[in-house]
Amino acid sequence: MVNQRPAVELDPILAELGAFGRYNIVNYAFLLFPVYLAGIYGSIYVFEAPDINYRCHISECNHIENTSSWLTNVIPLVKDELSKCTRYPLRKNITVDNVTCSSEQFDTSKEEKCLSFDYLEDYSIVYDFDLGCQNWKRTLVGTIHNAGLFVSLPLTGVLSDKFGRKTALAVASLMNGVFGLIRSFAVNYEMLLVFEFLETALGAGAYSTAFVLAIELVGPKGRVFGNTIINVVYVFGLMSLSALSWQLQNWRSLLQIVYTPALLVFSYLWILNESVRWLLSKGRSDDAVKILRGAAKMNRVELPEELLAPLMEVQKVPLVDKEEPEVEAKPDSTLADAIKSKIILKRVVVCSFLWITCTFVYYGLSINSVSLAGNKYVNFMLVGFVEIPANFVCLLVLDKYGRKRTLIITYVLSACLCMSLSFLPKDQKWCSLVIYLSGKFSITVAYSSVYIYVSEVFPTSVRQSLLAVCSSLGRVGSTLAPLTPLLALYYDNLPAIFFGSLALIASVLVFTLPETINMPLPDTIEDAERLSRRKAEEEDA
Repeated sequence: MVNQRPAVELDPILAELGAFGRYNIVNYAFLLFPVYLAGIYGSIYVFEAPDINYRCHISECNHIENTSSWLTNVIPLVKDELSKCTRYPLRKNITVDNVTCSSEQFDTSKEEKCLSFDYLEDYSIVYDFDLGCQNWKRTLVGTIHNAGLFVSLPLTGVLSDKFGRKTALAVASLMNGVFGLIRSFAVNYEMLLVFEFLETALGAGAYSTAFVLAIELVGPKGRVFGNTIINVVYVFGLMSLSALSWQLQNWRSLLQIVYTPALLVFSYLWILNESVRWLLSKGRSDDAVKILRGAAKMNRVELPEELLAPLMEVQKVPLVDKEEPEVEAKPDSTLADAIKSKIILKRVVVCSFLWITCTFVYYGLSINSVSLAGNKYVNFMLVGFVEIPANFVCLLVLDKYGRKRTLIITYVLSACLCMSLSFLPKDQKWCSLVIYLSGKFSITVAYSSVYIYVSEVFPTSVRQSLLAVCSSLGRVGSTLAPLTPLLALYYDNLPAIFFGSLALIASVLVFTLPETINMPLPDTIEDAERLSRRKAEEEDA
């Protein structure tokens, strides 16, 4: 015997309310605040652990104030710059007491590793924790940061589906604020890593929860525009991170300023309304109807009673047996039920790979932008700014050409642009920058499309959980992305080759998924499976 809930259709009610009335705008304004903060937190490790200028500490010569007279005698040049990690040893016949730091006193045929360093800048953890010439430790911060997402997104998804969207959002934001602030007072490298992980593991789900709350707030016609607004606000957060870092020039001050506002989001427990879709999936129709009536009043529209009547029926008959054929019913699906469906399981695998590709290329291009010629803060802002037109292009093409076609084209374009970077001469700086920004543009369109597309192919009762599963598995890409600067040490074009190869594979996999343009959100597993059956029927026709 299977317990089921009577079928209800929410999209017609949302259409009657209007996609963006006063109620929707006010709620979106609240939801956009944690989205803005998420834009800052997502890449904060780039400016928390940047590479800085330093050189070997030369104890034999430090008594000579005019460093320009002896530095090149002691430290070798690498690509016309002083080496950060090696120095020339003293010749055997020279003692420390009679060193004048002339070129004749050092053996330039040999190099030895530096034992200590003189730091010329102090705004990075490299200075605070003495990480000179330990690039793996510096890049590990980004990997640990993104590794926390493997815990955060599934955990937040399950909590969100069980206890509600706004509860998950409030708790996750509180964790962001608490652990981010503690991290700013880290006294050693190990403490920083622990709280770097905890902050994302327990707090990074705030973005995905705010996204789901926003998407479930509007009908099919408003989803793409709502998604675009969310992504643009996220970009403003990204650009603000670079501007704040440029202004503050201190990683501890940066963390303290950006994480304090996250504590305010905990008040959403008393301010924000719960998702109507989630309330209906839990049989709480009275609460859902109350919110809908309040939204209608705020939007100054009248909701016909015939639209609300089915919701009230759910409250009167919350659970029925499947043997009662007179009631059209939908099962109260669980995550285990969804995974048992081969169609849903295939979508989880494919969507996860699409997400891996997006995060690897997206974050890889962002992280490596600070290594481009020019001001690293301006470069990072440019790479972020290009996402704004990309999101509006996404808004135009998704509803016109469909989700699948948009994804296929943008993945192929990303692959071509990334591959072409490996063939450009190094002196073509402006050409490289244009292609670099174009690559970021195309992968941003793909990333924005994936986020909304994945939310449309899974049923309501497990949407947040499966979205979190795909997003979490997809974070393999963002976890590996901080390591791409290390890959370039072995072969300059290796990151670009990885970016392009993954994008090509992803473009092929998109062909296996159904189109969801102008389709209502599936509420049950059967509704979600029907999308693929409709795709097969259209292909047969």
